Amino acid sequence: MAVDLKVTPQTVLFQTTSKLREAIMQGQLAPGERLVETTLAETMGVSRTTLREALRRLESERLVHNAPNRGPSVATISIQESVEIYHVRKLLEGEAAALLAQSATDEQVAALDRALAQFQEAVNNDNALDRLKSTGEFYDVILLGCGNHIIREFLESLFARINLLRAKSMANPGRARFSLLEMHSIRDAVKARDPVAARAAAEAHILAAQQAALHPEEVTKPAIEKPRARTRSRSVAA
Repeated sequence: MAVDLKVTPQTVLFQTTSKLREAIMQGQLAPGERLVETTLAETMGVSRTTLREALRRLESERLVHNAPNRGPSVATISIQESVEIYHVRKLLEGEAAALLAQSATDEQVAALDRALAQFQEAVNNDNALDRLKSTGEFYDVILLGCGNHIIREFLESLFARINLLRAKSMANPGRARFSLLEMHSIRDAVKARDPVAARAAAEAHILAAQQAALHPEEVTKPAIEKPRARTRSRSVAA
């Protein structure tokens, strides 16, 4: 059977899923909150069939939990699960940054600069959604440019929960500006083609984000490590 290649405008289902995702990311729909289909469908002006399918899609992203005899609710991320996600991110994003630094092109460095400029604008405008979007674009450059598609696939499988944790950490007053400094540190190491410094900067950024999300009362300064001396002979995977 031939594939229908016709491109159509965004569907009602796509928009419903996107709006619910954004509401969860921004905390408008709080973790653990029950999602009553009749109420949501009426509020959003969509059919219950469309809403139910949107909730199923968000369930596959682990943003919605559907419990027997209770129905759907906004998923919660436990402390232990959060720690495990940050641990995986530190390992994989540190490696991705190091790999990119080994072979970064001027175009990739420029793309990092554009993402950082967009992040700066979002911080200045206090726009949470644009902060998440520009952060995603920054990491897209790293994950697409690192040359290891398995790293990208693993992190993409965690994308929704990573964004949820990002939103939580950046909700901490002042955290977004610290995050900008840390991301600049990653960019500087990539521009210098220094894999050791890139790994250290990426790992420091993840650890600071974890601290902001799980222990917001203790966040007082950016976690930026000075790049260590460049060691070209040392293996990136060490």
